[in-house]
Amino acid sequence: MSQVLSAKLVSMLETVYPALDCDFLASELLTTMGLSPDQPPPAAHQNHWTESDIVLITYADTVQRDDEKPLVTLRQFLNRCLSDSISAVHILPFFPSSSDDGFSVMDYLAVNESHGNWEDVEAIAQDFKLMADLVINHMSARSRWFENFKRRIDPGKDYFFEGNPKDDLSAVVRPRTSPLLTSVHTEDGERYVWCTFSEDQVDLNFANPQVLIEFAAIVRYYLERGVIIFRLDAVAFLWKEPGTPSIHLQQTHELIKILRLLIEHHSPDAVVITETNVPNRENLTYFGNANEAHVIYNFSLPPLLINTLVTGDCKHLKTWLMSMPPAQMGTTYLNFIASHDGVGMRPTDGLLSEEEKQRLLKTMESFGGKVSFRRTPDGRDQPYEINIALYDALKGTSGNGVDHWQLQRFICAHTVMLALEGIPAFYIHSLLAKENDTERMEHTGRLRSINRSQWQLADLEQELDNPLSHHSKAYQELKRLIAIRRKQPAFHPNATQFTLHLGLKLFGFWRQSMRREQSVFCIHNISDELQQVALSDINLIGTDHWIDLIAGTAISDLSGCITLKPYQSVWLSNRD
Repeated sequence: MSQVLSAKLVSMLETVYPALDCDFLASELLTTMGLSPDQPPPAAHQNHWTESDIVLITYADTVQRDDEKPLVTLRQFLNRCLSDSISAVHILPFFPSSSDDGFSVMDYLAVNESHGNWEDVEAIAQDFKLMADLVINHMSARSRWFENFKRRIDPGKDYFFEGNPKDDLSAVVRPRTSPLLTSVHTEDGERYVWCTFSEDQVDLNFANPQVLIEFAAIVRYYLERGVIIFRLDAVAFLWKEPGTPSIHLQQTHELIKILRLLIEHHSPDAVVITETNVPNRENLTYFGNANEAHVIYNFSLPPLLINTLVTGDCKHLKTWLMSMPPAQMGTTYLNFIASHDGVGMRPTDGLLSEEEKQRLLKTMESFGGKVSFRRTPDGRDQPYEINIALYDALKGTSGNGVDHWQLQRFICAHTVMLALEGIPAFYIHSLLAKENDTERMEHTGRLRSINRSQWQLADLEQELDNPLSHHSKAYQELKRLIAIRRKQPAFHPNATQFTLHLGLKLFGFWRQSMRREQSVFCIHNISDELQQVALSDINLIGTDHWIDLIAGTAISDLSGCITLKPYQSVWLSNRD
């Protein structure tokens, strides 16, 4: 057999490492992954998802019980409460870590003992598709590799990216206001290491191919323990070159292709997701030619949808949706409106005006949110993200402040997300309608802690069992909507989508299943006033029988109108 895999790998490696023996490097990578040079390729353009796929995002220790490891408690909670609602669970970094709630990894091959062990992780992977972070851009300053870097011994000596304060770093794109370079004392004297995020998160040096080989070994280890979805954390910053923005460089894209090639040849049903919190057009480049990420985060959705619901104006959300290209087969979007991080503002660049951004920021601050900043190349501090719980982000409007439509507005946001092209992902605190945790934020001193609460399982179950609790009301309604969504072929992540034009108070789009047997018109009143929809405006086919899937009611008069209450949604389908 021809060595097709090896040849592909060599070609990619030559782009990243033109001065090296890439035949030898390819052989090393294949051996590390346990692959043969003629390993048959996976089928091209395969969708590894259906309309039934729903992702839950959670920390390993979000749900706790006394005298029990959190991973054990989490598995019990997932199986008891969500086995009928989710297909995949993204457990945020569960490795030993020195800061940033897990993202300063000290040991990629270990589970944080306070969370549990690998057997606990594997048990969850037996019940759900398991998504885990490959924290690939940086590593803890307290890791063994970095200790070896300071001692100038391997493994680690050349594993971290060094900079020079005399270099021109003015063009470097930063997500933080902290210094880019950190001085470190080593056995060879003072060195300056590159720290994109914090001085405890030291950037790795992929210009050293041994780092790539190390990560191939890490990837294989994860695959063998049940990880099937890989989230490449902060991957846009992977390759650095002084004098450039050091974001989205071609070497970064090639490294993603290399990792995908290795992963999918090892496990043909595995999925690569890139986490790139950047403006929309930049984000879309991570699909490559359907040979980079299988899935990209829809980072513009959270700020645009929140802005839509607090202003009662869907102009920008509609404009953005019309501009989004349909994902090729074998690729799709990950739709989310809340996560463990804040609501990113960079994805609104080119979509909201500066005045509109400021209005959104002030509204979120009035609802208890906080704003964190990044440093621009010209030295200015710009808003980077809003730190707020989604439930409180939707507690009112920009014009009138807090009102009594909070729950309805919150449900409306998720109803939009559930119907859009792509795979829906629920952050656990949104599924449970958790409010701002200002106490935790003040205790940790970190703004992101406002949306990183922890629950005692008994307290959580008590809230969910109380029909008067807003946690229970939101949870039950979201589970009901999820159950409806999972049965609709028109909601397949790659089903056709077209934007409807129904004015600024009604946000609508049409989905059609890939076999064209089902159409669903998704219409959402994004205002706090009654809105009427003329059914003639959406051209329902008269020979079909139409039903609102959400309410379960038939639509009999196609020449008439339907009235939507504030924040009400309808999914009008020609099949039940």
